Amino acid sequence: MAGEITETGELYSPYVGLVYMFNLIVGTGALTMPKAFASAGWLVSLVLLVFLGFMSFVTTTFVVEAMAAANAQLRWKRMENHQEDDDHSSTASDSDSLQDNYERAERRPILSVQRHGSPNLFEITDRVEMGQMASMFFSKVGVNLFYICIIVYLYGDLAIYAAAVPFSLMQVSCSTTGNDSCGVEADTRYNDTAPCWGRLRRVDVYRIYLAVFTLLLGPFTFFDVQKTKYLQILTSLMRWVAFTIMIVLALVRIGRGHGEGRPPLADLSGVRNLFGVCVYSFMCQHSLPSLLTPVSSKRHLTRLVLLDYVLILAFYSLLSFTAIFCFRGDSLLDMYTLNFARCDVVSVAAVRFFLGLFPVFTISTNFPIIAVTLRNNWKTLFHREGGTYPWVVDRVAFPTLTLVPPVLVAFCTHDLESLVGITGAYAGTGIQYVIPACLVYLCRKDAQLALGPRAANRHRSPFHHAFWVGFVLLWAFSCFLFVTANIVLSETKA
Repeated sequence: MAGEITETGELYSPYVGLVYMFNLIVGTGALTMPKAFASAGWLVSLVLLVFLGFMSFVTTTFVVEAMAAANAQLRWKRMENHQEDDDHSSTASDSDSLQDNYERAERRPILSVQRHGSPNLFEITDRVEMGQMASMFFSKVGVNLFYICIIVYLYGDLAIYAAAVPFSLMQVSCSTTGNDSCGVEADTRYNDTAPCWGRLRRVDVYRIYLAVFTLLLGPFTFFDVQKTKYLQILTSLMRWVAFTIMIVLALVRIGRGHGEGRPPLADLSGVRNLFGVCVYSFMCQHSLPSLLTPVSSKRHLTRLVLLDYVLILAFYSLLSFTAIFCFRGDSLLDMYTLNFARCDVVSVAAVRFFLGLFPVFTISTNFPIIAVTLRNNWKTLFHREGGTYPWVVDRVAFPTLTLVPPVLVAFCTHDLESLVGITGAYAGTGIQYVIPACLVYLCRKDAQLALGPRAANRHRSPFHHAFWVGFVLLWAFSCFLFVTANIVLSETKA
């Protein structure tokens, strides 16, 4: 089935789906995790990482169950429409008896239809995106809130991308000026007012790069772009080469006794950013329909997802622990790759430049895709049934509304840890916890009403008790209060 073409595209094996999901989750958030680990302490970080990984797995199974319920609803509606067509084609003399049969069928649970040879209604064959599931199970207010949450998250994504690329370029180019081509001293490396190119300060160079980045990639927001298969393969290959090099270099440095890190056991002041970074680093729920629907065999889908999460937890732990014991906590940069721009860490110049510029290549390829996705979500939020937008609104207003806010945020700050933390803590909490919990709760009610109380969803979450839905929502609300209180206290102390 690996090469079969269907409505959802080319099917692939479960293990290929496992790799795709791994690549989807492990992204930009992983590069900001080492500094967050160092700030919060290794024990607190490990406990929180494992717990948030578990919570993300729970809500992932919620989304899979909702996908199956949405497929069942669509399949049942097609069966109803087929029945209506048969009714219309029947003779008038048979209409009364047919109506009686139809009413009896309406009262009969769908499970009985399944037992008479029909395909499993809950089989995931149609790709039903999150927005479509929201329109199927949420009220109009709920649908609007869903899109607002997605839009806020995508804005955060774009702001992170818009800051990460110029920051990496500034860091690499400013560290290669002057007499020392291996980097500047630690006390000036974080000082935005330190000189970089003649009279230009580091912050000036950062903003120049930001302007160039916006001029080069911003216009893509006004057009339709698609991520090609080969670009995805190249980006994934570069990512794994970079991650492998960093882990190996850190292990070698620690093994030789040159490790500088002495991370604390716990430091609660860093938990806020760590929480947001971890939530952001496990984000995949919004892309699950596109990712899992083409999997050819979904018999052991939950087990494969669990295996993926175990592997991701192991990878995040390995990357972060080697980082915090290799580098001093106060010397770790927001973008972890930039810590390898020093000669005492990497002696080969080509490797230093590759790691330093790695975020530039990978993030730049994703920026236009995220921007177009955000633009289309704005259009969907304001869309009226049967209406069309004027050309100026469609081609100018929406793309401008998409591009300007994240660029302004990036112009004001390049604190990537805070940007990732805030995006993950607020919009990420909504997408990863609140939306899946509400979806699975409402789809279960809908399935019971439409299909009967005994309808069996073969992709039902292992956490099918109502307690888990309540627990996820309570956890999301507690996280929101904790992060908000922490920000208020931090501002008060400042």
